[in-house]
Amino acid sequence: MTLTTARHPTPPEEATRRPAPARGAGLGVLLALLATVVWSGSFVATRDMADTVPPVQAVFWRWTIALLAVAPLAARPFWRQRALLRRHLGFTALASLFGVALYNTLVHQAGLTTSATNMGMIMAASPVIMAAYARLGGERLGARRLLGLATAVLGVLLLVGKGSLAPDLSVGDLWMFAAALSFASYSALLKRRPPEIDGLAFLFTTFVLGALMLAPAYAVSLAVQGGFPATPGTVGPLLYLGVFSSAVAFFSWNKAVSLVGAARAGVVYYLQPVCVALLSYVLLGEELGLAGGASMALILGGVALGSAR
Repeated sequence: MTLTTARHPTPPEEATRRPAPARGAGLGVLLALLATVVWSGSFVATRDMADTVPPVQAVFWRWTIALLAVAPLAARPFWRQRALLRRHLGFTALASLFGVALYNTLVHQAGLTTSATNMGMIMAASPVIMAAYARLGGERLGARRLLGLATAVLGVLLLVGKGSLAPDLSVGDLWMFAAALSFASYSALLKRRPPEIDGLAFLFTTFVLGALMLAPAYAVSLAVQGGFPATPGTVGPLLYLGVFSSAVAFFSWNKAVSLVGAARAGVVYYLQPVCVALLSYVLLGEELGLAGGASMALILGGVALGSAR
């Protein structure tokens, strides 16, 4: 006679606390890295056209292009889940406000009065806010991740201050801190996305709602400031921002957060100031210096420590 032990189903709250499988965690880190590298280029593109395209107009066309890029893949799941999306419209609208309309407008506004390097470095403050949100939500961060976070923060502070812990901030830098808060809020919201909503359908919906939120401000800007010339110097950056920095990067980031959580994805996000500084040096001629190299070493070490399982 064989004795069997009854297997009880795992409580939902216990299942949600289980860490992601190693394979899923690895994919999540890679997707977060892809989004981070692509977004790094967006700061350079934003700064490059800051004197030509008004911020609100740049953001509006960025998301219009993103909508056209995502539509062929997202239209069917969006239509199939339209009732479900309508039921969660409040949540999706809040995510659209923080992640699409507000965040990107603040970034483009900052580009008027600060450098691309500073923009990328200050955005590295957002993982600290993500980690705080995660802790408030009951997630245990662990000593290793906290140590990695602190090491990366030290590197960012030294990079902003050019070797000093007392950075000299401009108005554009303050706009970027507001953008970092907005992006961290968006990332924290992603963890609460209803799992039955398809990723592409959710992405497409946030793009639509974000563009609608921006439309009145775009109309006012067009009436007051006029349009901008459609030249390779304006169309090229807008295509990059719309297709890669919006459609590709946001899909990758959303998937990464669903796999590894906002806090761990946020640690990978610390690579952004390194990528932005290197791109700014190559494309815009912004100098790095010895202090910048040392700061980047701290950031890279912090990322490696904080993202490891």
